[in-house]
Amino acid sequence: MNAVEVTDINILIVEDNVHFRTLIRSILQALGFSKLEEAQDGLEALELLGDTTVSRPDLVILDWKMEGMDGVECVRQIRALSCDNSQVPIIMVTGYTETSLQKEAREAGVNDFLGKPISPQSLLGRIVSVIESTRV
Repeated sequence: MNAVEVTDINILIVEDNVHFRTLIRSILQALGFSKLEEAQDGLEALELLGDTTVSRPDLVILDWKMEGMDGVECVRQIRALSCDNSQVPIIMVTGYTETSLQKEAREAGVNDFLGKPISPQSLLGRIVSVIESTRV
């Protein structure tokens, strides 16, 4: 993925912890991504993704454990949207790496996982993997 492609990718960060959301944003900016949007929870993410007047994200980075609606339920609802955003690639960030939990999330529609703690290299690797595998 070259610098031109990086600057063209719209990413929605969905994380209820403001410090971790800021960390993800900072890492993405350091990697060259500039089209970043944030949602503080699953409900706000669904509002943004359901609004067809807003720019369509190319990727969603979503936390698993959030107050209110957790990441898996948010993914289920994203996949049920009646607009193009229902098929947006999703990377789930989680400190929980049990196989059964990953299976549940994959069945809900998650494209890939990133375990905490994250590094710039691991985040970029997942982004490249998901973007490349979802291209037609």
